[in-house]
Amino acid sequence: MANVIAIANQKGGVGKTTTAINLAGALAEHGLRVLCIDMDAQANLTVGLGINLATVEQSMANVLGEPKARLKDVIIPTGTVNIDIAPATLDLASTEVELMSAIGREYALSEAVDDWAQGRYDYILIDCPPTLGLLTINGLVAANGVIIPVQTQYYALKGLAALVKVIATIRSKLNRNLRVLGLLPTFYDPRTILGREMLEEMRENGENHVFETIIRNAVKLGEAPLTGRPITEYASTSDAAQTYRELAKEVMALG
Repeated sequence: MANVIAIANQKGGVGKTTTAINLAGALAEHGLRVLCIDMDAQANLTVGLGINLATVEQSMANVLGEPKARLKDVIIPTGTVNIDIAPATLDLASTEVELMSAIGREYALSEAVDDWAQGRYDYILIDCPPTLGLLTINGLVAANGVIIPVQTQYYALKGLAALVKVIATIRSKLNRNLRVLGLLPTFYDPRTILGREMLEEMRENGENHVFETIIRNAVKLGEAPLTGRPITEYASTSDAAQTYRELAKEVMALG
């Protein structure tokens, strides 16, 4: 059975998509089969893995909004070995509105991640949109673990409480198997006092595990999505690539 991990934070720009792409790349280097599911209508994960949106005929909007559409029908292989993508398009925004009136609306993605997908992949990474709306809830209900990228800045930590509360509610009412794998510090700059203080505060909070891996600011991390490849492939020998390899080891160790 696949390990299904949602990458979620209602705050935008904290590195969710960057985490999904590069964690997938690092896991794929171990020979593990990875499916990335794009649940954001902005489709940054899809584009970041090298897919031309003009060529996408079916997407997660079809899977979530049409009874006969199956996940395996929309999956596209990427240019990186062992990584496939279930793409998103702008249509996903209207699909979320339509889901609001659907029976069992919180379970649409969970039902889509069927036995075929569970048996074919070792890891399924769900890139959630920067909201606490229905698409993010679907991602959390479908997952057995969640990684929360947290920018090492003051307001990023302040907004964390709302997400943790939603996760606790989902765990108690919709998905008892969901667990927080950890908070992932991102955009860390050790030269700033604020960055160091925020990292310390995150670790001292104690309510959730904090990954030992810290994602630092790096130019190549911004360049990699333009090539449609993970950093582990685009700049394999870089410090940033090694950082995501360390994250992958931590994730695999968590089971």
